[in-house]
Amino acid sequence: MKAEIISIGTELLLGHILNTNAQFLSQQLSILGIDLYFQTSVGDNRERLMQALDIAFNRADIVITTGGLGPTDDDLTRQTIADFFNINLSLHNESLGQIKDYLKKRNRPFTPNNYSQAMFPEEALILPNDNGTAPGFMLKRDKHLFISFPGPPNELKPMFLNHVKDKLMGLSNEIIYSWLVKTYGVGESQLEEILKDLFTSQSNPTLASLVAGGYVNIRITAKAMNEQDAYSLMEPMLKTIKSRLGDAVFGYNDDSLESVVVSLLKEKGYRLAVAESCTGGKVSDLITKVAGASEVFMEGLVTYSNEAKIKRLKVKEETIKQFGAVSQQTAMEMAEGVRRELDTDIGISTTGIAGPGGGSKEKPVGLVYLAIASRERQMVKRAYFTGNRSSIKHSASNELLNLLRLHLIKR
Repeated sequence: MKAEIISIGTELLLGHILNTNAQFLSQQLSILGIDLYFQTSVGDNRERLMQALDIAFNRADIVITTGGLGPTDDDLTRQTIADFFNINLSLHNESLGQIKDYLKKRNRPFTPNNYSQAMFPEEALILPNDNGTAPGFMLKRDKHLFISFPGPPNELKPMFLNHVKDKLMGLSNEIIYSWLVKTYGVGESQLEEILKDLFTSQSNPTLASLVAGGYVNIRITAKAMNEQDAYSLMEPMLKTIKSRLGDAVFGYNDDSLESVVVSLLKEKGYRLAVAESCTGGKVSDLITKVAGASEVFMEGLVTYSNEAKIKRLKVKEETIKQFGAVSQQTAMEMAEGVRRELDTDIGISTTGIAGPGGGSKEKPVGLVYLAIASRERQMVKRAYFTGNRSSIKHSASNELLNLLRLHLIKR
């Protein structure tokens, strides 16, 4: 069973809004075991929408559209669908009443163009909209199924879950199940070289690499009768990937570097303190987004100025004078200072040049020193990141979290 999504709206093509509807529907179709090979975006233009529909119905069993069900002149979906199937539109009185009630409860006027939202192709099954004025509809033609959703995500999602999902269940006797392997510290090209034979020989399960948020993720996808059978198909590949990539694999599915670090700190019973300069509190922010971080995270200090480093962390004034605030010596004294001053098991620190100014030939923009100090040992890493100020801060924070992760798993 194959599906295709057609997203309607000139605003999508202009990049004014993000197409989260297509992402949501893709995920849901995957859960139902329905293959999705194509997605199309088309503007508010009748002829181009007709072309997109013609192409979709020639290669898919289920065609889903989103958008174009509003009351204005550029909302063309209903009439275009009727023209495509050569059928008439007719007024659906129940929907008309629901639209009037919806507007009345919100003290909004019912205008003549709202009538168009209660007009549907004959024989269509109407999909109620509890969150807006645009009902959706389903239409069967020969062996094809057509489904039309409104564009606002807060209307589309409940409409799909409450009125459509059950109707699609059973159209496929298999499910599509995916597992994400999350890695850090290995580039996409390097990763694909290490796993080259797996990528070239894949069938079921399939393998794909995805770059997101500084991570390189590997998505393993299997098709089977149920989740347990799908995982059994994926398990040998999961083990092979882990054995080849080793510590570069930091987690799976919803894991993040910060959630893994918090789990490791809990497991070992360690308390953490953070001193940040160039990252400006980003590391602390990431850690405290993890539920339960309060068990292990004691305090985070943003010691941005030299005076703050000296006063709050007891960094030696002569260290900064001799080596500079951006140096391995200062980073180490920051990490040790925050650990000692806050009496924790581990202290970590960042100091660097996030830009866009402040760099030099010896210390360019993007240079960051990352340090870890525990009761038993200390370590400093010199790193260099590219990009704008925000991306340098983000990359440096992730790098420190990964450094801490490796420090914890090797203790």
